[in-house]
Amino acid sequence: MGGFLAAIFWVYSIVDCAVQPATRHRGVPKAAWIAIVVIIPVIGGILWFTIGRRRANDSSGEIRLIAPDDDPQFLRSISKSEQDARIRRLEEELARLEDETDDGTTHDGTTPDPRP
Repeated sequence: MGGFLAAIFWVYSIVDCAVQPATRHRGVPKAAWIAIVVIIPVIGGILWFTIGRRRANDSSGEIRLIAPDDDPQFLRSISKSEQDARIRRLEEELARLEDETDDGTTHDGTTPDPRP
């Protein structure tokens, strides 16, 4: 009877670990958790449920990074003229990089100005 319950728990642990999204796995990647649960039948399942599985409402350890162009606070902090000037500088730098060859000179043989 105990072996049957252990087998049921083992299968349930494998399925639960496999169907959870990767964001709900703590510590190691999803594939590693599946391997742990499969290789160490009962103990792996216990480890999965106690330390490996993050609850849906648990955001501890999760760092949410926001790119500056997606951050409304950052976008409000810069003016339209600053945005236009930054875009212009980036476009000039991109054009300069496109004109450079592998040896650091431009196609017409001159060395580009290193200042932005």
